[in-house]
Amino acid sequence: MKCPACENTMTERKVSDIVLDVCDNGCGGIWFDKSEFKKFDEPHEPDADTLLKLNVNKRPTAKAPYSCPRCAPVKLFRHFSSVKRHVSIDSCPKCTGVWLDVGELAGIKQEFSSEAERRAAAETVYSEMFNSEFNTLRAESLDKLRTAQKFAQAFRFISPSYFIPGKQSGGAF
Repeated sequence: MKCPACENTMTERKVSDIVLDVCDNGCGGIWFDKSEFKKFDEPHEPDADTLLKLNVNKRPTAKAPYSCPRCAPVKLFRHFSSVKRHVSIDSCPKCTGVWLDVGELAGIKQEFSSEAERRAAAETVYSEMFNSEFNTLRAESLDKLRTAQKFAQAFRFISPSYFIPGKQSGGAF
């Protein structure tokens, strides 16, 4: 498989019973197939340390967006790895693989100390972005609920329970 950044031939490296494609003696990039990236992105996952020690001899020659090494000519999407927006990564929209340039894995591992910290940061960002809108929608919903409850109460007063399905014994309902 060819490296999407420097077109070097990538080598396979087995880490924690997972075979990854790395650009050793090239640009130092790493290709993670579907769902493999999640097994290496946190600080407590020690096997990822071997991936931080690749021989880097080339600079990337291709310009972003890179082509997916599995699904070429599909282009990789560049996006932030987390809500902190410190590290951007590339992922394939077709096979959901992830490409990391040299140094990006180390940056990702340093962003959060645990999954709980990652979730807390995401909740903080989302609440800052959407809380005012959610509060407005919640208030509108409560107003509509109160109106519906008033209507239901008035309907209960107007029509006795005898005519409501399930309240009579052997009726037509």
